[in-house]
Amino acid sequence: MSSIRRIPAASLRTGMYLHKIGGSWLSHPFLRNSFLLVNPEDVRRIVEAGIESVWVDESRGDALQDAEGIGEAPCAHTTDEDPARATLPGADAQAPAFTTRPRTPLADVSMEAELARARNICLAGKAQVAEMFAELRLGKTVSQESVLPLVDEIASSVYRNPAALISVARLKTHDDYSYLHSVAVSALMLALARQLKLDERLVRIAGIGGLMHDLGKAFMPLEILNKPGRLTDEEFAIMKRHSGAGAQALQEGGCEPDVVDIVLHHHERMDGRGYPHGLREDEISLLARMGAVCDVYDAVTSVRPYKRPWDPAMAMREMARWDGHFDTRVFNAFVKSVGIYPVGSLVRLSSERLAVILEPGVDSLLRPIVSAFYSIRSREKILPQTLDLAAPDCRDSIVSPESPEQWGLGNLEALWL
Repeated sequence: MSSIRRIPAASLRTGMYLHKIGGSWLSHPFLRNSFLLVNPEDVRRIVEAGIESVWVDESRGDALQDAEGIGEAPCAHTTDEDPARATLPGADAQAPAFTTRPRTPLADVSMEAELARARNICLAGKAQVAEMFAELRLGKTVSQESVLPLVDEIASSVYRNPAALISVARLKTHDDYSYLHSVAVSALMLALARQLKLDERLVRIAGIGGLMHDLGKAFMPLEILNKPGRLTDEEFAIMKRHSGAGAQALQEGGCEPDVVDIVLHHHERMDGRGYPHGLREDEISLLARMGAVCDVYDAVTSVRPYKRPWDPAMAMREMARWDGHFDTRVFNAFVKSVGIYPVGSLVRLSSERLAVILEPGVDSLLRPIVSAFYSIRSREKILPQTLDLAAPDCRDSIVSPESPEQWGLGNLEALWL
């Protein structure tokens, strides 16, 4: 039985170990999310902040002695920011509770506001994934219940504005790649699960599996994991063991079989040329097929020590050409969930200008909001102009995706972040 338990904030006492705070960590009054409560003042601050529930780790502090809070599902998430709660679509009455804030229409959530939230979620996610890596290296186990609050934060952001967190998590350095890659894949899996209209249980599993899919890398030799160049065939053969190592560790930690399946089989291919088991087509579960697409997309669009990242729109076009790699239905749904022209993509306009994608189009994937900043005719930067390509009076349109390297352009993030 998990030692992590959700209780009302009013039931907190000194001596308890605070595992997670039930309100969004973007607004609670502490710099840390987990610590031993030794000061009664901290208990008072939590209650006065309007936080309704918290998670305590009874293996690291005092347990709740009365009946209050007993019977509540571990890590069901509430928020002080939006007190009302709603389950994800297709809720299964027998599945463990997993709640998110009600989705706010995209028009009511500015990209700028969600980008700010996304930065904080990425920082918190990076810290938690790093902690899981460290625990596995010490021979400890990790549980899926411990990541539910983080997955809920990711899901809430994805539901408010999918482009924000997915775009921010793509901007990672070599040093934090493994950790932010996990956050990014979780966000991509949640967006894809929603696009596929999966039920509540599978949505939850998709987010958890995405966050934990690469934990097996904790068992890989550091000299291979941190190698700044391309791996040799022998080194790659060792790295291919990470999926099996991660699956075994999560199975020992009591994770659900579907989560373990994502971890074990997210490198399988539809043509049978993947690993570790060379599964083909229907032998690969839907969740593992989803994991394959999300994992590859974030990998190829991220900075790696031995290659430049692909532009997001270019990545979509190239991945579509990989015959036999992905499930076609899943990949098409993925394109719809992220956009044909994801945020940050470089495109050529019919007005002979280059532009970067600022926001996806609300009604059409082909007509996003862009910032035109470069004249192709004069081959020089111009004063950026924001264009809604779906506006009735807009006569401009996208001609094609472009490679920033071919135009000698860098730091496009400054135009949209």
